[in-house]
Amino acid sequence: MFLKSDKVKNFVEVTNISSHGICLLTRDKELFLSYNDFSWFKDVPVKKILKVEEVMSGHFYWPDLDVDLSLEVIDHPERFPLKTKTENNKP
Repeated sequence: MFLKSDKVKNFVEVTNISSHGICLLTRDKELFLSYNDFSWFKDVPVKKILKVEEVMSGHFYWPDLDVDLSLEVIDHPERFPLKTKTENNKP
């Protein structure tokens, strides 16, 4: 018998890191996060990308990067024009 405890997180795993972005596998589907839309994942150590948690259903957090994304933002980045601090500071 399987008992769910507070220590059990929802399933999420980084399945691929490429020169174009990263792939996440969740219980429901596979997601692609392009560096064009999610630039704070580009040029960071792999171990920081691999450490991801689904803190609640459809809500993902990378604690080493302090990046917090919902499924809606990942599915529809055009609705949420996010910028990194570096991009915001460009002239």
